[in-house]
Amino acid sequence: MPTLSRQDNVFILDLGGAENRFHPDWIASFGAALDEVEKTEGPRALVTAATGKFYSDGLDLDWMVAHGQLHEEYVVNVQELFARMLSLPVMTVAALQGHTFAAGAMLSLAHDIRIMRADRGFWCLPEVDINIPFTRGMTALIQCRLTPATAQAAMLTGKRFGGIEAAANGIVDQAVTQDAVRSTAIEIAQALSTKAGDTLRVIKSRMYSSILAGLRDTAKPLA
Repeated sequence: MPTLSRQDNVFILDLGGAENRFHPDWIASFGAALDEVEKTEGPRALVTAATGKFYSDGLDLDWMVAHGQLHEEYVVNVQELFARMLSLPVMTVAALQGHTFAAGAMLSLAHDIRIMRADRGFWCLPEVDINIPFTRGMTALIQCRLTPATAQAAMLTGKRFGGIEAAANGIVDQAVTQDAVRSTAIEIAQALSTKAGDTLRVIKSRMYSSILAGLRDTAKPLA
């Protein structure tokens, strides 16, 4: 389960040491951590990180198979998590130390800045290969972050991007050594921690208004 700690002005949300799939309990724990970050006053920023082979492997497909009647509610909750990250009134940095796939990759795009390990691990949107179409909200999130050419390669072919290639294509901001992923993310977040507050909230809400509306459209999330 995600756990929250703090280092100076930087909150560090550790997603876990397994595949870090989006089980409903995992989503709830993540949301509770965002509540804590959001209600805190003063300079602050947020880094999400993980340990082990994965940053996040995305949706909990086993849970979805076992709870088919709850698919729409589940997708609504996943998209709300993306929306909250995208609009959080603090600067956010994703420290991608391992594989970042599917909904995990989309979660990384909901951050302001992404740092990825250069030598191992892939960033990938494999939905075309696992027969799960992107929702309209997810599509908007991806396209707001990636260039048209990169979005086409990622979404239509399921291309796997290593850290150096991900940086070259603008998916992540930096590709660094394994030992530097988390420390670089924390250093960047600390430097940006004075940006937190209502002004940043308004800027983000206006900058991403159409994407947020798409992610929060609960009428037919799977349509």
